[in-house]
Amino acid sequence: MSIQTINPANGKIVQTFEQYNSDRVSEIIDLTHAAFLNWRNVAFSAKKGFMNNAATILREKKNEFGKILTLEMGKPISQAIAEVEKCALVCDYYADNAENILSEEIIATDASESFVRFDPIGIVLAVMPWNFPFWQVFRFAAPALMAGNVCLLKHASNVPMNALAIEEIFIQAGFPKNIFRTLLIGSPAVEGVINHPKVKAATLTGSEPAGKKVAESCGKGLKKTVLELGGSDPFIVLEDADIDAAVKTAITARLINNGQSCIAAKRFIVVEKVYDEFEKKFVEMMNNVKVGDPMNSETELGPIAREDLLCELEDQVKRSVQSGAKILCGGKRIDREGFYFEATILANVLPGTPAYEEEIFGPVATLIKAADEDDAIRIANDSPFGLGASLWTSNIEKAKKLAARIESGSAFINGMVKSDPRLPFGGIKNSGYGRELSHYGIKEFVNIKTVWIK
Repeated sequence: MSIQTINPANGKIVQTFEQYNSDRVSEIIDLTHAAFLNWRNVAFSAKKGFMNNAATILREKKNEFGKILTLEMGKPISQAIAEVEKCALVCDYYADNAENILSEEIIATDASESFVRFDPIGIVLAVMPWNFPFWQVFRFAAPALMAGNVCLLKHASNVPMNALAIEEIFIQAGFPKNIFRTLLIGSPAVEGVINHPKVKAATLTGSEPAGKKVAESCGKGLKKTVLELGGSDPFIVLEDADIDAAVKTAITARLINNGQSCIAAKRFIVVEKVYDEFEKKFVEMMNNVKVGDPMNSETELGPIAREDLLCELEDQVKRSVQSGAKILCGGKRIDREGFYFEATILANVLPGTPAYEEEIFGPVATLIKAADEDDAIRIANDSPFGLGASLWTSNIEKAKKLAARIESGSAFINGMVKSDPRLPFGGIKNSGYGRELSHYGIKEFVNIKTVWIK
């Protein structure tokens, strides 16, 4: 598969890039490993300075970088700029907190002194997706670098401009050469990188099949992995919820990033007593979404990132309708230049329907009626995925108890699922394993070493 930038707003090729051959990849790995041997001994104060510089660059050039995000994968420009700003926040968080998080932990035992230290492990390979081209990388790189590791990035093949821009940011921030390198390679070359003896671990955000391949390759070499895979997040609305607030958030939660987010709300599970009210207001608001050029600041819904993904989305909707689903609004590709799909709501979605069983990566909401709150939780858990969940109710104490019953890596009460540098992020079941962000994330790729002194 060629590595090229295709503008999803018009389907035109912007730039084509030459893939790195195996010799160049090996050379980069050797250089990165050599850089690690020095970087692991650099003081936290120096690392903090470099990371603060990166945050400054991100903020100063947020509009420039935002345009690259929008050009390559089509997200509305306002969301692209916000993504760059969020990357600055994760740099700030780990610059300010990494030293304290990774300080030696004293534990009293039968020894005269015993403690736990957290040592870097070396090269960590990141296989990253196109949907959040900056955020997915920075939420991995900021903790990895502050922990003393070095990074190799294999970005999605449709966002090479983003991949190269991120590498340049770390260079401009003053980080030593080769502590963060981008590999312009296709997916078939990933296994070879993983198998290299100097590569110690891998993290992947992407599809379930891609995650399984990386996990299999790493498993053969007994190398650590963290996987954040697909999601089909439930958005649960109980009878005592603020329906207007829930509907307003539901629109954003489904359509953010043009509906192409692992943690986007996808299954809207509404109890019977308020179902009709929610459906009416949900359809009204979805019909008023502004579709258009993602470079226009007023656009709310832009194109799907690639034409093959648009065709897959179209097929899922068609198969769902054939299985009995009812289209309440939208439902088809928009007849215009580029890869656009209408904001869509599907109702009467029953088990066995593609929209019930599969992850739908695009602006298509699945609306499901539940008999009561127990039935709603049952439906929410009736999925192979377990990334995030959103629960809407005015009874907070009840919400806390129900949150414990939801099978997911996070549960947001009266709010949209999102990632935050201060909180751990990740899933269970087919949504992956391991955690990113917070103090949990930075410890995924360190050697947690016990030191015991007689």
